[in-house]
Amino acid sequence: MSTDNLPLLIGFIVMSVSSLALYVSGDKGKTFRHHTHFHSVVPFIAATAYLAMLLGVGVIEIGGETIYLARYADWTVTTPILLTGLVLTALHEHHRFSGFVVSVVILDVLMVLTGLLSALAPDAGARWIWFWWSSAAFAGVLYLLWKPVRERSEHYGQPLDSIYKKNLAFVTVVWLAYPIVFAIGPQGLRITDTVTNVWIILALDIIAKVVYGFVSVRRFGKVDETAVDLA
Repeated sequence: MSTDNLPLLIGFIVMSVSSLALYVSGDKGKTFRHHTHFHSVVPFIAATAYLAMLLGVGVIEIGGETIYLARYADWTVTTPILLTGLVLTALHEHHRFSGFVVSVVILDVLMVLTGLLSALAPDAGARWIWFWWSSAAFAGVLYLLWKPVRERSEHYGQPLDSIYKKNLAFVTVVWLAYPIVFAIGPQGLRITDTVTNVWIILALDIIAKVVYGFVSVRRFGKVDETAVDLA
């Protein structure tokens, strides 16, 4: 096996094991068990993507640069799952305000797909146009999460408001690193090469999906379900 594929193999192993570990360690109570399901299925999907990349499925070259289509397929599915769990936390599971979920997820999917268009663009000009359009969608996601959704969370109060704000801060910091990595990578300013880019994204994926998952399910596990108003 080529050393270039080592981060893909590590990603597959870490995501596979973490998926099972998150499910085993997560809260199985009726109130918050869906968050355990969210966080355990996300690394399983990521493991599938890393396996596809490892086996060379959906790997193409444009302008001499390697594009991993499975990575974007992963993000198109996993990021909406993570955001759904985050917004439901803010809403205290009040589904009548689920329009926030729809708006955030639509912008998120547009962010990922336009990011893919940026990677696939044939010239630098088009690449940067799609990059900034993707960034605009990302800004929309952050605005909704930090403004109206956070206000709704504060309206409902503790204990889930505290979890929402901590999880939101975690997600925001980690996710902000992704466009930076793209910008300095081979599809952007070419400061880092493809292999270095894969290693960096692996580290971010582990933090965003695995570390965040364990931190989140641990926070939910500490909540007294009887203290949460789900009416």
